[in-house]
Amino acid sequence: MHYDAIIIGTGQAGVPLAGRLAAAGYQTAIIEKSHFGGTCVNTGCTPTKAYVASARRAYAARTAGELGVTIGGDVRVELLKVKARKDRIVRGSREGIARKFEQTDGLTVYRGEAVFTGPRQVAVNGETLSAERVFLNVGARPRIPEGLAELDYLTNASILELTEIPEHLLVVGGSYVGLEFAQMFRRFGSTVTIVERSDRLIDKEDEDISAAVLSIMQNSAIEVRLGAECISGSRQEGKILLNLDCSEGPSSIVGSHLLLATGRQPNTDRLNSAKAGIELDKHGYIQVNDRLETSAEGVWALGDCNGEGAFTHTAFNDFEIVAANLLDDGDRKVSDRHVCYALYIDPPLGRVGKTEAQARSAGIDYAVASLDMKEVSRAQEMGETQGKMKVLIDKKDRTVIGAAILGIRGDEIVHEFIDLMYAGAPYTVVRDSVPIHPTVSELIPTMLKQLD
Repeated sequence: MHYDAIIIGTGQAGVPLAGRLAAAGYQTAIIEKSHFGGTCVNTGCTPTKAYVASARRAYAARTAGELGVTIGGDVRVELLKVKARKDRIVRGSREGIARKFEQTDGLTVYRGEAVFTGPRQVAVNGETLSAERVFLNVGARPRIPEGLAELDYLTNASILELTEIPEHLLVVGGSYVGLEFAQMFRRFGSTVTIVERSDRLIDKEDEDISAAVLSIMQNSAIEVRLGAECISGSRQEGKILLNLDCSEGPSSIVGSHLLLATGRQPNTDRLNSAKAGIELDKHGYIQVNDRLETSAEGVWALGDCNGEGAFTHTAFNDFEIVAANLLDDGDRKVSDRHVCYALYIDPPLGRVGKTEAQARSAGIDYAVASLDMKEVSRAQEMGETQGKMKVLIDKKDRTVIGAAILGIRGDEIVHEFIDLMYAGAPYTVVRDSVPIHPTVSELIPTMLKQLD
């Protein structure tokens, strides 16, 4: 079968791209080997944030007394009900995508695994498909470190299928995924220990942000073991035993369950990409240019598999770039966007742009303004004073080059700086604004006045 376009993968870039191409008159095939929706719908954003919401409710109920509210009896989390709610939400998203596909003229859906057999030619379920254009949206999966692969471990996907709350959850990996699950299951009722090789959590962030996140974890009654340079494990009487530091003797910890949150790897190893002339880097990511074109003519890579971002919003922006350039005579580029993301612990961390380390490395002469959340009146009133806000300003043109909002509603408040950066406006625009009182955001102009 020959098509105008083939899309491999139904993640957050593949689904809208299929709709745009078909609407533009392209006879399009889309191939999916598993569930519609990719990581976000099935094992990422949608299910985990549903769990975060349940964990938040449990926390609010347990701490209601601090605000003068009495709740009788113990607060218990019924994981089966939490999971059932999550499953309903996920199923609704999957079914919504399926209906969209069914209603799209010019779109053919193939269920199976695609493998390249030549340039712009793939085999799926014994059929050979070819096209003038091929778009790869194959995503990524958990990376499992050597030495732990033989253990009975959980990943970000399988932990969402548990029906009983772990007695003691060991989390290997003190970065974004590990931190979210650690706090979530602590609030569900598990004893939780985080094990991290680095000497600080989320070591890609600035040290003050890492320290503040560590404080939040410890305030959640989570044990954090840092500097675990040599991690190995074994089964011991039905439990998981982790050895944490081979250089200093038998330092170990025992838990009932093990979550490996040690990074991601792209799902490119089974594509047979060499047959298509597609170049990968040493980590398996597909090499792309600023317009997301691969080394093979007529082949694009979008989403997690291209190494240009590991988020739903960057995958969707990949779709927008490709669609604009291909269908709308546009000239959009990956380099046009600002890196932004959130860490969904409670309180959350919203981030955009450069860290201080990145600014120094780039040789930027910058200034920093910061404010502890405990100084924000609205945060005090809500009893939510953990965290801090900080912003980095380029001294040369007074534009924002980075911001971190760690605190209540930080994942929403950070958009104030995202929008400012896309506008290319100086920080004084926000400094001189009139914010609503009482809000958390109203202290941002006050914070920025430090720069004067």
